[in-house]
Amino acid sequence: MDERKGRLTKDGIRIYDPADFAGMHAAGALAASILDRIAEHVEPGQSTAALDKLITEWVEEAGATSATIGYKGYKHASCISVNHVVCHGIPGDKTLKDGDILNIDVTVIVDGWFGDTSRMYVAGKLPRKAERLIQVTHDALMKGIEAAKPGNTFGDIGAAIQTYVESNRMSVVRDFCGHGLGRVFHAPPNVLHYGRPGTAATLEEGMFFTIEPMVNLGRPETKVLADDWTAVTRDKSLSAQFEHSIGITADGADIFTLSPAGTFHPTYG
Repeated sequence: MDERKGRLTKDGIRIYDPADFAGMHAAGALAASILDRIAEHVEPGQSTAALDKLITEWVEEAGATSATIGYKGYKHASCISVNHVVCHGIPGDKTLKDGDILNIDVTVIVDGWFGDTSRMYVAGKLPRKAERLIQVTHDALMKGIEAAKPGNTFGDIGAAIQTYVESNRMSVVRDFCGHGLGRVFHAPPNVLHYGRPGTAATLEEGMFFTIEPMVNLGRPETKVLADDWTAVTRDKSLSAQFEHSIGITADGADIFTLSPAGTFHPTYG
């Protein structure tokens, strides 16, 4: 399918056909299965470069393509963001310490379809404050997905996430957002994780996009380091993120990136 075909809404958001859901499920399932497999390798003393090497090998073994290798000069099959890194952490030789939390983000291309997902992991024993941050971030994503149904707006999704996070005395990152995807990596709309109910574009059946809230224990401000990729919290507070790719159906959201092993949440509860 040519990504230029099909209907665009007045906001420039592509409406996909019912038959296109199968391709997104295949791509999403591979990305999610890779994140399932990496879990047992996340432990103190392990380097993030070693984790990325495994991910690269598994993408190749599956006959798929990494969407991030070569993307704007990026050289890795994953982004791995540790502790106060908000997103786009570059895998490297630094090793994980006991109690470190990390987000691993993987995007694969299967038969032209993009599967994009991320989730949280812990090396060793999970600290209590990090456990609460991870739980709130996970639940905020699910509340955003609950609001993703025809007739609602993208503002409803953002408001559901923001209200829940702030009620738990944490903050939602404003500098990064979810995005449309399908036969392309990034497309309209920008999916904000904050907002006012009833604002922004109206959701329609056939829209494909990610929801991927980043939540900080401290303030929401971020800064990008000199490598032009790594985003960190300005106040050095811990940050967490979960991401699913979804498609809008007649009565809600179809999650393309469900964990085959049921281990999307790091404590598997």
